[in-house]
Amino acid sequence: MDFSVIIPAFNEEKNLRRLLPAILLQTKQPLEIIIADADSQDQTVSVAESFGAKVVKGGLPSVGRNSGARHAKADVLFFLDADVDLIDNDFFAKALIAFKKQKLDIATVDVKPIAGNLMDKISHTVYNVYVRLWGKRHPHAPGFCIIINKDLHNKIGGFDEEIVFCEDHDYAYRAGKYGKFGFLRGLKIGVSVRRMEKDGRLNIFAKYILAELHLLFLGPIKGNKFNYDFDYSKYEERHQKK
Repeated sequence: MDFSVIIPAFNEEKNLRRLLPAILLQTKQPLEIIIADADSQDQTVSVAESFGAKVVKGGLPSVGRNSGARHAKADVLFFLDADVDLIDNDFFAKALIAFKKQKLDIATVDVKPIAGNLMDKISHTVYNVYVRLWGKRHPHAPGFCIIINKDLHNKIGGFDEEIVFCEDHDYAYRAGKYGKFGFLRGLKIGVSVRRMEKDGRLNIFAKYILAELHLLFLGPIKGNKFNYDFDYSKYEERHQKK
């Protein structure tokens, strides 16, 4: 089963230096790696190209993912974020086997924090339980790991580019109306806690709770109502100095 890896990126040279080599070590290789660059001011583009990735014009996550999908040649799209950890070299192989065995059209996996404190571990465990329970009625798929058949992606018109926050959950919800959604059994992906460290844990928890209520009662979150910032460059600079 051929698949294209699509990664939206904005000033992600540091994370790409870690993620791209990990992808190249996978036992199951993608047909291509596509980096959708949102006019990065660092070395994102040159780093991506140095590892053989194809660089296309990007934007905020929805725009970048859609751009990557338009350029993708494979029938299966594997959306990742630049700051994830694939955990082991068989991640892609196991994911594709489960995707086929479970007869899914769109899927995601459980998450675990790459670093962080006890609260981060607890909050991610709670998240895993919540999205599995709620996913039976309203599919949730975090953008840092979504696998989908390209035909289904095209059928729903891709990601809604007017949505800045929780665009991934809206995407999964719409895709779930036309295809089978599920969680790949026995798989987890490592996720960064930099969002929590950058914006503050209580602030992020409050935003996510309000976002869920908005999705439930008001529908998709159009515009940047929650002041969601995608630039981590200043955070990375501070983090490196510690």
